[in-house]
Amino acid sequence: MFKAYLKSKSILGMNSRNLRFIRSHNLKKAKRLADNKLKSKKLLKKNEIPVPKLIAKIKNRKNLDSFNFASLPNSFVLKPNMGLGGEGILVVYGRKKNAHNVWVKADKSLVTEDDLRNQIRNILDGSFSRTSIPDIAFFEDRVKLSKTFKPYSFRGIPDIRVIVYNNVPVMAMLRLSTKESEGKANLQLGGIGCGIDMATGTTTSAVQGKSRIIENVPNSRLSLSGIRIPNWDQILELAVKSQQISGLGFLGADITIDREMGPVFLELNARPGLSIQVANMEGLLTRLNRVEGLKVKSAKHGVKLTKNLFGGAIEEELEEISGKRVIGVVEKIKLFGKNKKEEEIEAKIDTGAYSTSIDEELAFKIGFGEVLDYFKKIEKPKDVTRENGQKIMEDLKNKYLKGHKDLLDIDIVYSSSGVTIRPKVKIRFIMDKEIVITRANIIKRENLKYSMIIGRKDLKKFLVEV
Repeated sequence: MFKAYLKSKSILGMNSRNLRFIRSHNLKKAKRLADNKLKSKKLLKKNEIPVPKLIAKIKNRKNLDSFNFASLPNSFVLKPNMGLGGEGILVVYGRKKNAHNVWVKADKSLVTEDDLRNQIRNILDGSFSRTSIPDIAFFEDRVKLSKTFKPYSFRGIPDIRVIVYNNVPVMAMLRLSTKESEGKANLQLGGIGCGIDMATGTTTSAVQGKSRIIENVPNSRLSLSGIRIPNWDQILELAVKSQQISGLGFLGADITIDREMGPVFLELNARPGLSIQVANMEGLLTRLNRVEGLKVKSAKHGVKLTKNLFGGAIEEELEEISGKRVIGVVEKIKLFGKNKKEEEIEAKIDTGAYSTSIDEELAFKIGFGEVLDYFKKIEKPKDVTRENGQKIMEDLKNKYLKGHKDLLDIDIVYSSSGVTIRPKVKIRFIMDKEIVITRANIIKRENLKYSMIIGRKDLKKFLVEV
């Protein structure tokens, strides 16, 4: 069923990706740069893209024999320069107390100097390189886990993969480590991939491994949808800038969030895998076609385009799950009054107000002039307090409600500007295709920007995106 769904969503296959996008848009020079982590990080840093700090590099056996392992910090990452798919990477979380050159990994197992030497020898021999040619080993700072992701990631650092084409981020996923993946944010090893709504930076759907759809973090009730990625706009801008710097026309940008530094660029990918489609439950091809040929002026312009073109998935999901419409803090509405009078206006959504209110001038326009004239003639007490307000309101209702058919209620409202006595009338309006019938109070709002405030009593059919 899931595969059939994906087929209907214009999935980009490995062959079509290689032929149409990588071969034609990623020149050999750019691909060689992406495959060389040290060179690409140096270029990114030169162009003010934040990358983890380089601690040391070991180019050959002579470097290894003379290297002082005691000079390494308590926490670091050992990587092959030409590594593929996360192979050969060793992450150290701390130094073991009262032990010479012994460190601790995420699973609390120990790493000795001999272990590091053996790993480096394998790297130098090309055991983890793309073409099995001799390689370079290097140490760099370990990224510190952001508090946002701490509940979701098992002993590892999550990262965000962003696919960029024609200077527009077209799709993204959050990768989380699990116990099964041994603390690595790698889907091939059993990690989790969460699709991301491009407009809001909020996770929508999730898969573990290659295709198993999941809703919660394994062995917990913690939902994987609705995770808000911090610094989302900055992450997207970094992805676009890295494409411009590297010259890769079709790019997978891997970015993480350091607890202290914020977004940090991990590496360029000239041949990004296509599991991102499964995580998002949507094909990549349609999105690539939509941005092909667009004239993108800047990184900020590219980010703006992605939000306009590919946003809204989280709103659609929320609407489907909750059965409620997602609205903003200002909404266009169509207001229906007496004698078939209608007005289209912008109303402010105010969850801090209980009732809906409209301006006097607007009330006149939609046919409530007579009831306002009647209400103005009512004798209203001046010394109204919270103590006597309830009794005054009951007296006013008993005395005047029957005097005009359109006066449905009388309300006393307490605010920082004082106490007001307001008439209430029955109104009907359409907001985001939903019909709302309510009793709105009328007040002078000529000095305020919006002639109508919609309070929380009339927002039961909606979710408000603040």
